[in-house]
Amino acid sequence: MKYLLLLFVCSVSLQLYAQQTRPVDAILDEFYHHPEHVMVAAHRAAHTKHPENSLAAIREAIAQGIDIAEIDVHATKDKVLVIMHDDNITRATGKKGKIADYTYQELLQFPLLFNGQPTTEKIPTFEEVLQLTKGKIIVDIDFKEDSIEFAKQTIDMVAAHQMEDQVLFFIYEPPFATQLRSFNARLPIMPRAHNITEINDIERMSTQLGKFPVIHIDDSFYSDTLVQRITGNGTRIWINSLGKYDKMEGRQANSGFDQLRKDARFANVLQTDYPERLLAYLRQQGLHR
Repeated sequence: MKYLLLLFVCSVSLQLYAQQTRPVDAILDEFYHHPEHVMVAAHRAAHTKHPENSLAAIREAIAQGIDIAEIDVHATKDKVLVIMHDDNITRATGKKGKIADYTYQELLQFPLLFNGQPTTEKIPTFEEVLQLTKGKIIVDIDFKEDSIEFAKQTIDMVAAHQMEDQVLFFIYEPPFATQLRSFNARLPIMPRAHNITEINDIERMSTQLGKFPVIHIDDSFYSDTLVQRITGNGTRIWINSLGKYDKMEGRQANSGFDQLRKDARFANVLQTDYPERLLAYLRQQGLHR
């Protein structure tokens, strides 16, 4: 009897230890407590080898040790939340029509393309993404629907999986944050600022809603003074390497990242289509754990 009791206690202890040492916990510790380190966000997940926004691309991001997987959320005709960047399925599947024109079961007919060729990957649901990423990686939810109903559905699903601590809910219009927080006060929100005026609005809003963990800005109005003020208060600054910098990087290794670091040296979350390269670059510079 004592032996069985000892086995039970050991089993419970191991389960508790496993729960307390999730891979995502090290990422979250860096995110919230080490602003001197730069976090890597994989745009549409790690899609250099797999279809963008696919479960395979997310698994790849996790395997590479990337900090954040960015995904895009839409809703189908039958109100299933699915992952795809565009509101139509043409680029991702080669088929015509909008996501909202199809039920989820109908969408399952269409394999995702990679380099123009069909793969075994299907359009994933948001719930499948949550199940895959729980405890492993931060998920940046780029919510594409102009619908409060679907926003609440998305937030409720995050809560049902007890994953509020490892998501960021990206919003394009900062005032939307008030309504989202009314749905779930624990939800980490990343507002988008298009200029300094919007930065000031977001900072004022934070006095009522609480500090935002990260603000997405553009390099066009970046300044060291502005960003140091924000990061000094414990909020991270997210800037995209997408476009100009990633194009440079595609032509010559490190050229785009070098230029981005010159243009926005105090930004401490960088989103790229080359997450594995960026991670290696930052580690070489001593800027990543």
